Amino acid sequence: MPTRRVATAAELETLGSAVRLRIIRLTYQRPLTNKEIAERLDKDPATTLHHVRKLVAAGFLEPQPARRGNRGAKEIPYVSSGVIWQLGYDHGDKVGLAEAMLQAYLAEVAGTDLGELTQTRLVVQVDAAERTEFMDRLGALLDEYRCRPPRPGAERTAVYVAWYPGE
Repeated sequence: MPTRRVATAAELETLGSAVRLRIIRLTYQRPLTNKEIAERLDKDPATTLHHVRKLVAAGFLEPQPARRGNRGAKEIPYVSSGVIWQLGYDHGDKVGLAEAMLQAYLAEVAGTDLGELTQTRLVVQVDAAERTEFMDRLGALLDEYRCRPPRPGAERTAVYVAWYPGE
């Protein structure tokens, strides 16, 4: 499993927005301009530009070489730097991030044909050591798939996993 470092307070603040988390996901291995991001999120380009600039400043997005758009305007595509997948989070610092992750998931699912959504629920009974083992093994599986090189024609798939009390 790749080594993770604890997110800084500034990184957590930047990630505390569902819109920013969605931008990072949209630009994972696929550069998009601000206009393309705004269209995919059904947001005003000025709003997304605000979020894009914050993500660039924090190192979560990398600007690509400028290109000319349909009308000759300069366009800058942005791609995720992958830094978000190298971060770990202290339990005391991640409440804002947890809320943003849930809101990003709900917004993405709301725009999905429910026939394309695969869900399952499971309640397990584990002690602290087993929980750590479960989370480590799940994390290793997710990291294995994340580290695979992009393949032409392979479908992009989003995964959301939550761990919460089962009572």
